[in-house]
Amino acid sequence: MPNRASVKHHPHDDAPDTAESFRRLATLPPGPERDALRDEIVEAWLPMAERLAGRFRSRGESFDDLRQVAALGLVKAVDRYDPDRGHAFESFAVPTVTGEIKRHFRDHMWTLHVPRRVQDLRNRVRFACQDLSGTISGRRPTIAEIAEHAGMSEEDVREGLEALESFTALSLDAELPGSEDGYSLSDSLGAPDTALDTVVDREAVKPRLQALPERERAILYMRFFDDMTQSSIAERLGISQMHVSRLISRCCNRLRDQVMKDAA
Repeated sequence: MPNRASVKHHPHDDAPDTAESFRRLATLPPGPERDALRDEIVEAWLPMAERLAGRFRSRGESFDDLRQVAALGLVKAVDRYDPDRGHAFESFAVPTVTGEIKRHFRDHMWTLHVPRRVQDLRNRVRFACQDLSGTISGRRPTIAEIAEHAGMSEEDVREGLEALESFTALSLDAELPGSEDGYSLSDSLGAPDTALDTVVDREAVKPRLQALPERERAILYMRFFDDMTQSSIAERLGISQMHVSRLISRCCNRLRDQVMKDAA
């Protein structure tokens, strides 16, 4: 018996008659003969898969990638199809291929990962808005109207509306709306506060500073908070600059030892 798929075309060129080929495929054991027949069936139905991929070509994905995804869905449909169930292959293959394409958009096309539940809400809200746009003119449908039309809660509608704007992300270099000086999103981002690194140290040394004698505490304040030189401090207190230097060094060493001891 010749080992080629029986292909009789319907009026639509992408709907070949492969019923007999599927019945023969189901009887063949794994091996080269079965693989060759399977490949011929897939090739015969490829135009149908490409036609389904074409329905999604305006959604931001390249058509070549969509064709590959559709072909993968077709292979899965051929492998899973059971001719003994009595259903035409096309009625089984179309939702299988379409589902594969939709799964590709869901899993790979979102800039940020969005839970499947939120994606479903987005689709329901989008379809409801499309339906209502034909009956409401001059304005956008309200949340209450969308909820009533789609059979959803208003909270779910709000979540779906937010997801409508979440399929793609703006570049950080994008100029903010209304900005006339090139102010971008990156300009609005905060920066790490280097002072946060010293919070623990400052809080740890605070009680030790308060326990210092008043003159030594005043010297440290003038040096590190008023940014005075040692000579200026010495002149104000009527002591030598060398004495001020020794007092500062002694106080700092004492504070460091006390804080390290407390930490241990």
